[in-house]
Amino acid sequence: VTLYGVFTNHYSANGPSHCLLLELLDISVSELLLHSSNQGCSMWMIQHCARDVLEALAFLHHKGYVHADLKPRNILWSAEEECFKLIDFGLSFKEGNQDVKYIQTDGYRAPEAELQNCLAQAGLQSETECTSAVDLWSLGIVLLEMFSGMKLKHTVQSQEWKTNSSAIIDRIFASEGVVNSAIPAYHLRDLIKSMLHCDQGKRASAEKALCSPFFSIPFAPHIEDLVMLPTPVLRLLNVLSDASLQCEEEYEDILEDIREECQKYGPVVSLLIPKENPGKGQVFVEYANAADSKAAQKMLTGKIFDGKFVVATFYPLSAYKRGYLYQNLL
Repeated sequence: VTLYGVFTNHYSANGPSHCLLLELLDISVSELLLHSSNQGCSMWMIQHCARDVLEALAFLHHKGYVHADLKPRNILWSAEEECFKLIDFGLSFKEGNQDVKYIQTDGYRAPEAELQNCLAQAGLQSETECTSAVDLWSLGIVLLEMFSGMKLKHTVQSQEWKTNSSAIIDRIFASEGVVNSAIPAYHLRDLIKSMLHCDQGKRASAEKALCSPFFSIPFAPHIEDLVMLPTPVLRLLNVLSDASLQCEEEYEDILEDIREECQKYGPVVSLLIPKENPGKGQVFVEYANAADSKAAQKMLTGKIFDGKFVVATFYPLSAYKRGYLYQNLL
């Protein structure tokens, strides 16, 4: 997360307090899990989140710091940069110089951190130091929850998990109740297992995890993903008929009408309506920023245009810039 500045509030009831001014981010992974209705997130979203967070951790760990509180609520989507970002460094510490004994959140706490917390409560010192490996454990649980659509707090605290976590992970990936089970997801399963070794010495580093074959698989986003994750590009569906695309005069009139309507919500950088597949008949509107795109999406969804109900989703700016148009996202 980007830090813009620091200021002091001298009028706080408890005396002066230091405040951090951070960038405004969008939906959290915690909210995405709520919307998944226990069916799990798409493989595209899981891959996107895993890569973004691992890159953040690789950078953080290279600098010698441990986040120490990685959980769904602390991973948020950046609409402007089109990536997931880490927030809340309140428990972070320099590796080898831990000044906070109670780290990580219940359900995402690594075994060595759990042991350290228990010993600290008893007034004892742990012989094993917590390292950057605790962050990989937390991310492994987050990804497992994204895949299964289930909160796993009670599962990871059970004796069965402590005895054989690998078998439970296999069971989750083999479950008929998991929508993603039809997708060859063994690379994701192996990636998660590499992060969830009880022995922190055997746990994959962020840098090594990024080399997983899972990241070489091309996935396309589902339409639900593009409704949930804002970007500066808006995509309008159910707007044009084939006849409108074939008649040049009608096509130009519709193009101008759409541009005029979309400019009500902010400056339009570009507008594209492909006449051929992929993307045939879809309307792509690039705004100068994601805030304008979000305002347009809110107002245009369900609006009647030429007798049709408009469906408005967002669209990856990176794909749009490359001219990569997904044909079928349902």
